[in-house]
Amino acid sequence: MSPEPQTGSASRIAADLRAAIADGRFGPGAKLPTVRDLTEQYGVSRNTASKAIAQLAAEGLITTRYGSGAYVRETHQVRHVGPHRYARSRWAATTTEAHQDESNNGDTITRQGGQTQTVNRVPADERVAAALGVEVGAEVVERDRLMTSDDTPTHTMTSYYRPEDVDGTAIVDPRPGIAGRGGGYAILAERGLEPQRMVEDLFARMPTTEEAERLKLPPGEPVVEVHRITRTAEGRVVEYAEGVHAASRFVWSYPFDIPD
Repeated sequence: MSPEPQTGSASRIAADLRAAIADGRFGPGAKLPTVRDLTEQYGVSRNTASKAIAQLAAEGLITTRYGSGAYVRETHQVRHVGPHRYARSRWAATTTEAHQDESNNGDTITRQGGQTQTVNRVPADERVAAALGVEVGAEVVERDRLMTSDDTPTHTMTSYYRPEDVDGTAIVDPRPGIAGRGGGYAILAERGLEPQRMVEDLFARMPTTEEAERLKLPPGEPVVEVHRITRTAEGRVVEYAEGVHAASRFVWSYPFDIPD
């Protein structure tokens, strides 16, 4: 059989399975027909049936388990995030609000948030140095956190600080949980470095192997990388941070006035 009909058949099988997933005939966690079943049902080769499964896996709709088969990807609660998450009233918050599933509709539920962290002194690379206004190679404090919601990993966040801004504070404490009683921003405020303005840049990409393992991502799941610069009212940069978020577990919302 020529490649064209095989490719067309694979796309048709993938489209049928995609529709069955969309309308709920195969719900989250459901096992899809095996390659052998699809071969018999559609009268195609095993290679064509396998290509159809591979298409859905590449789209992130399903996960494959060696020796077991293909399964519809489980849904996750979705956190609706935006400027409100940095509100001063939330600096010491340890809970998160999320929609029940990826539809991002309906009522929200409250989940206990948590974080583990490691704190090190590292030489600033070019990006960190440029953000903090220090020389490349200068020593900075790196605070790497893994964030969870009810023990499920949601994202990582690695913050960088000038040592003189955070030495002797709970920000350099590696114990799990927020820094001190009020969180890192409250600590900076107590030192006369109150955060006032933030700029965030977002980038979508596929995860590295290490990121996929750390966030427990299924095959085909993209991530959103966030770069954040935090300044005081006077414009001094007090934190530069890079985060990696599981794309299907967040929706970003930024209300703003239309500029002139």
